Amino acid sequence: MDTLSDSAGDRWLTRVLAGDSTGPALLLIEGAAGTGKSRLVARLLETAAGVTTASGSAARSVIVSFSSFGTKLTQRPSRAAGTSPSGTSPSGTSASGTETGIARPRETGPLPSQATGPVRPREGGPADVPPQPELPELLASLHDRGDRVLLVAEDVHRAGRPALDLLRRLLERPPDRLAVALTYRPEELREPGLVLGRTVHFPAALSVLRLHLDPLGAEQVRAAVEDALGAERCPAELIARIHERSGGVPQVVADLVRLLRESAEDRERYSVRDLDAVGVPPRLAELALGRTAALKERLRPVVWAAAVLDEPVEAAELTSVAGLSGDEGTRALMAALRTGVLTEDDLGRYGFFVPMAARAVYRQVPGPLRGQMHRHAAEALAHRQPVPWVRLARHRRHGGQVRGWLRAVEHAALQCQAAGDHQAAIDLLEDTLSRTTVPISARARLAPLLAHSAVLGLRSDQTVTVLRQILDEQSLPAAVRGQIRLDLGLLLCNQAVAGMQGWLELQKAVEELQERPVLAARAMSALAMPLLSAVPLEQNVYWLHRAERAAEESGDAEARTAVAANSAGTLMYVGDPAAWKVLEQLPKDTDLPVHQQHVARGLCNAADGALWLGHLGRARELLAEGLELATRSGASYVEQGARGTALLLDWAEGNWANLPARARAFVAEADTMPGPAADARVVLGLLALARGEWPQTTSWLSGEGPIGPEGSAVPHAAAASGALVRLALVRDDVEGAVAEASLSWDRLRDKGVWVWAAELAPWAVEATLRAGRRETAQKMVAEFAAGLEGRQAPSSSAALHWCRALLAEADGEPETAGPLFRRASTVYAGLPRPYAAILTTEGAARCALATDAHSASAVGDLASCVQQLSDLGAVWDAARIRAELRAHQPVDEQRPRGRPSYGDQLSPREQEVADLAATGLTNREIAATLHLSPRTVEQHVARARRKLESQSRQSLARSRAQRQE
Repeated sequence: MDTLSDSAGDRWLTRVLAGDSTGPALLLIEGAAGTGKSRLVARLLETAAGVTTASGSAARSVIVSFSSFGTKLTQRPSRAAGTSPSGTSPSGTSASGTETGIARPRETGPLPSQATGPVRPREGGPADVPPQPELPELLASLHDRGDRVLLVAEDVHRAGRPALDLLRRLLERPPDRLAVALTYRPEELREPGLVLGRTVHFPAALSVLRLHLDPLGAEQVRAAVEDALGAERCPAELIARIHERSGGVPQVVADLVRLLRESAEDRERYSVRDLDAVGVPPRLAELALGRTAALKERLRPVVWAAAVLDEPVEAAELTSVAGLSGDEGTRALMAALRTGVLTEDDLGRYGFFVPMAARAVYRQVPGPLRGQMHRHAAEALAHRQPVPWVRLARHRRHGGQVRGWLRAVEHAALQCQAAGDHQAAIDLLEDTLSRTTVPISARARLAPLLAHSAVLGLRSDQTVTVLRQILDEQSLPAAVRGQIRLDLGLLLCNQAVAGMQGWLELQKAVEELQERPVLAARAMSALAMPLLSAVPLEQNVYWLHRAERAAEESGDAEARTAVAANSAGTLMYVGDPAAWKVLEQLPKDTDLPVHQQHVARGLCNAADGALWLGHLGRARELLAEGLELATRSGASYVEQGARGTALLLDWAEGNWANLPARARAFVAEADTMPGPAADARVVLGLLALARGEWPQTTSWLSGEGPIGPEGSAVPHAAAASGALVRLALVRDDVEGAVAEASLSWDRLRDKGVWVWAAELAPWAVEATLRAGRRETAQKMVAEFAAGLEGRQAPSSSAALHWCRALLAEADGEPETAGPLFRRASTVYAGLPRPYAAILTTEGAARCALATDAHSASAVGDLASCVQQLSDLGAVWDAARIRAELRAHQPVDEQRPRGRPSYGDQLSPREQEVADLAATGLTNREIAATLHLSPRTVEQHVARARRKLESQSRQSLARSRAQRQE
C-alpha cells in the first residue's frame, strides 16, 4: 500500500539523482518504531536502481546500517573483492562487476566498534569506541568526483559518537553530488531532537528535507487489514479495534494480521474476540519490556501504573497510581519518556507508545504491587465526572474491593445499556455472574440486567447457562424470576433456535408475572409470534388477543407499543391485510429508546413477513425504516436480524453478485446466534442449487441446526425443504423427494399458515406427480388454494398458478398448462422475483414446444431463459435449459458436420462441462443435465483439464478465469 511518505520519498530521490541540480541533498526520515522506515528505505533503493543520472549511468548507493550488534556496510552496484571503496583495485585498475554488470551487495559484517550488545536508549547510549577504518574510508570515498551517490544511514539513533561525528563532518562539508537519507527513531535519539547527537552546521548549498512517518489512519488500517485477510472476513468492529490497539503503527498492524491468520486460518469471519485471543505480538512485547528494563528499578513503577490504567492519563493521576510523589514521580515520568516506553498525546496525557503494549508490561507487574495500583486507580477514577464505571469495575475487582466492584458493575451495565452498547453490558455481566462467590442479593440485581441486554444484543452461549443457573436459585422473588424468565424465553426463541424451550419459558413467565402486568403482556405478545411449527396458529391468535387486552388494561404506553409491534409482525407473517393498518399506528416518531426498540422490532418482523408473502418493495421500505431505528436505539439483535432479511431480499430480487460471499461472512459473524444465521444459510443453499453445487446445497440446508424442522422458523424450513425436494428430483431420487415433501407439507398443515408454502408447493406437487400420485397432488393443490383465501400473498398466488400448471401438464394438457405457467411468470416478474419468473417461463415454453416442436417463440423464450440464468450465475440451470434448447433449434442453426478445431482453447461444450464439473457435480450428474453419456462427459473433463493445466476438477473454474485474464 503506497502512502504519502512513499510519494514524497520518490519525488525527492528522483529530483536529486536525475535532476539538473548538482547540489547535495539530505532527507531526514523520522518515525517511531514500526512506522515503516525500513520499508521506505527499501523503496528508495529500488527507485534509485531504476534512476539514470544526468550522465546516463546508474546511480551508486551506499547503505550503512547501525544495530545493537554492529555496523553493516553495503554498496550497490558492489565492487569486486580486493577493491578499495573508491572503486580501484590495489594495482590501480578499475574493478569489474558481475556478468550482468551489477555485482552482489558487499556486506562488511559487524564492526567491533559497534558490537557492544543491546542498546539502552539515552541511558548510556551506544558505545563510543572509535569505528574500524572501513567506515571512515567508505565515507571519505564519497568525495570522489563522479555521478550522483545515494548514502543511506539506517537507525542512526543506534550509532555511537564516533560514527555520528563522521556523519556530521560529512554533512557539514558535503560533496556536490551526494544525496543522503538518514532514518531514526526520535524517541531513542541520544539528545532529543538532535539526529546526530550535536548541532550540525548545514551549509547553505545543502538541501534539507525532514519526512515524518505518522501512524496509519483508520482508512489506511482498513485497507491493509482487508488486503491481507479479505474484506468479507473483516467486520468493521474488528478493524476499528486493530486501529485502536495498534495505534496505527504499520508493523504492529502487520504482526496482528499475521497472528490472526495463523491462529484462525479457516475462519470465514474474524472477530474482536479472535484479536483479543492472539495477545500482544512478540516483537512489540519485546520492545516494550526492553524499554521498561532500560529504566532504573526505582523508576519502573510509573510504567507499571500506566499498564494497570491501560489508558492515557494526566501526569498527576499516573504518578499517584504509581505511588510516586513530587520530584520522584516527575523524574520517573521523564525517564519513561526518554526511553520511549511512554509518550505524551496532544491532550497532555501519558500512555504507552503503542496502546496494546500495556498488556505485555501488565503481566510483569509484581502481584502485590499490581493490586495496590488497582486500588489507587479505582480511587482516582471514582472522582472523575462522569464516572467511567466499566473501568472502575475492573480496578475494584482486581484491587480486591468486592462490594465496590459489584456496585460498579451494576452502574456500568446501566451505563452501557443507556448508550446502546448491550454487548459490552453482556460481556461484563456474564463474567460477573459466572462467579459463584457473587452473593444472591447482587445476583438478583444483576441477572435482570443481563437478560435484558441479551435480548437486545448479540447472544453468547454463556448467557443462557448463567440465566438458567440463576433461575434454579429458589430464593429469588417470583417477579424477579418472571422478569429473567421472560428475557430467557425471548433469547431461546430468537437467537438460540430453541423455540419450544423458549415457548415453555415464556408460558412460565406469564404465571410468575401476575403482579407485573406490563411484563406479562410482553410475554403474551411473544407467545403470539407464529413462527414455531409445533404451535398451531390458533394458540398464537389466542395469546395475541390476551396480550392486547392486558396491554390495554395496564394503561402502560410501553406495553401497548410492545404488543402492537408484535401484533404487526404476527399479522404480516400470516398474510392478514390488517397488518398494514397496525403498522401505520406504530409510534415511529417516538424519541424514547425503549419504545424505538419495540417499533424497530415490529417494522423488521413485518419486513420479514412481507418478504415471504412477496411484497418485496414494501419489505425493503419497512426494513430500511426498522434498521435505522434499531441502530439508533442500540437494538443489536434486531439490527442483525434485519441484515439477514436483506440477504433473503437480495436473493429473491436476483441481486446475486457477491451474495454468496456476503452470506458466508454473515454466517461466520453470527456463529453465536444460529437464529439470524438461518437467513444466510437458506440463501447459500438456494444459490448452491441453482449453480449446481449440490453437496453444498445439502450442507447448508439439511440437519437439525438453525434451519432444521424443529429449530427454525417455518418459512425457512419450508424454503429449505422445497430446495431439497428439487435436489432429490434432479438426482432422480423420487422416493426421497416425496418423503421430504410429505414431512414438510404435514408441518405446514399442522401450523395452518399456507402463505409459507410458496417455496415448497411447486416442488412438492412435482415430486408427488413424478411418483404417480395424481390424486394426492390434486388434493395438495386444493388445500393450498383454500389456505390462501383472504390472504394477501402474491408469491403464494404465483406458486398456486405454477402448481395448477404442473397438474395440467401431467394430465397431458400442455395447452392448458402453458397459460398457467405464463400467468405465474407474469406475477413473479412483477414482484420482482426473476429466478422464479425464469423457471415458470421455461415451463410455458416447454408446453408450447409440446404442441409445436418448432415454435420459434418458445425457442426464443428458452434462449432468453439461458441468457438470464447465465447473468444471474445459475450455472446448472443455464446448462440444463441450453441442453433442452439444442433439441429444438432449427436445422440451419445446428452445428455443421465435422468437428471444428479449437486448438488449446475450450470448445463451447468443454466450457459447459468444465463449469459444471467445477461446481462439484459428478460425471453422471453432468451427463443427466446435458443429455450426454457419462463417458462423453469424462472425455470433455479430461480435455478441459489438459488445456487449462488444471490440477483438479474443482480448480477448473479458477484455471479458466486465469486463462481469460
